[in-house]
Parts: sequence; structure tokens; C-alpha cells
Amino acid sequence: MYSACQLHDRLVHCRELEYILIGDLRDLLDDPPCDETGQWLLAVLNTLLETLPQDFELSSQNGYLDSVLAEYPHWEPVVERLENQRYELYRRLISLRNKLQVNASYTALADMLKGELTTWMSAFKVLRQHEQRLVLLSTHLDEGAGG
Repeated sequence: MYSACQLHDRLVHCRELEYILIGDLRDLLDDPPCDETGQWLLAVLNTLLETLPQDFELSSQNGYLDSVLAEYPHWEPVVERLENQRYELYRRLISLRNKLQVNASYTALADMLKGELTTWMSAFKVLRQHEQRLVLLSTHLDEGAGG
């Protein structure tokens, strides 16, 4: 078990790595499609798929968005929806990686993968924004109530 400080540091590290990997993904999708680009894309996707479960585990040590639910238990449906979105995004990324992995040539899939991965990155960004807004809102409502 990690101390709160260690847990925070590991989570920050995961989030920074995710940010870098998604930037790499975006750059690779802008490159001309070739098999070498496909190999790099597969490596980035594999690393991202290794990092996301670590993030999920670290951010859910006491339950997903537990600090929000501790203050506002009636927000549970919103938190549950976000958690379900998080797992669905992970499953979608696995599916996209698998399509790339089993196909002999990246160039044949490049347009489709670019569109689907761009959509995935946008949805992932929106999920992170919703998580952050919910945490900030719960903190500000608590402070505004004299907490």
C-alpha cells in the first residue's frame, strides 16, 4: 500500500505519461502512412494500454472519485456514468490496437484508424475534463458552504 504522497506522485507520473503518449499518437497519425509508422503506433498504443490500468488502479484506491462521493453521495449516478465511460474508452482502445496488430499493413488501415483514434482521443480528453470539473465543483461547493 502506498502513502497518500506516493499514491499522488505515481498518479501524476501516469497522467504525465498518458499526456506524452497521446501527443505521440497525434504526431504519428499526422505522419504519412507507412509500415514503420504503424509499428511505432502499435508501440505507443501498447504502452498506453499498459499505463491506463495503472492510472485506473491508482485513482480508484478508495473508490473512483471517492472524494466527490464522500461529500455528495447523491452524485453517484454521474460518477458511475464517468467510470463506465472510462472502461468503455479502454475497451475501444484495445479494439483499435487489435485491428492494427492483426493487419499486415498499416497503410490499408491508416484512414480508418486515424479517424477512430482521433475520436478516441477527443472522448478521452472530455472524460478527463468531466472528472476534473466534478472534483473542482465538489471542492468549491464544500468551501462555499463554509466547509
